Amino acid sequence: MSGPRLTSKLVLERLDAVPDGAGGMHESWVVLGVLWGEVKPRSGRESVGEAGQVSVTGFRVLVRGAPQGQSVRPLPEQRFRDASRVFRINSVTEADPGGRFLVCLCDEEVAT
Repeated sequence: MSGPRLTSKLVLERLDAVPDGAGGMHESWVVLGVLWGEVKPRSGRESVGEAGQVSVTGFRVLVRGAPQGQSVRPLPEQRFRDASRVFRINSVTEADPGGRFLVCLCDEEVAT
């Protein structure tokens, strides 16, 4: 039996909000590291986003495990970027009892 095929280069990012000097906040995405993962589609649906109709596709992303608290351990509300594609992380759990791999359930939104 072969192991997972971690062939997708994924950039892990977190949202960072900094004061804009006018009483508001400026949001930007900060790179936390690069992980190799296995990206598999799950299901899709149509939805309405900020800019209109969007197609939302669920993905299962498998990456190598990292201890709790390490910056390269994915967390919900973070995202993976694969070139121009963005996968918003909804949940993260261990894929095996030893924590060698993590399963991240993600969504990708594409304008239709």
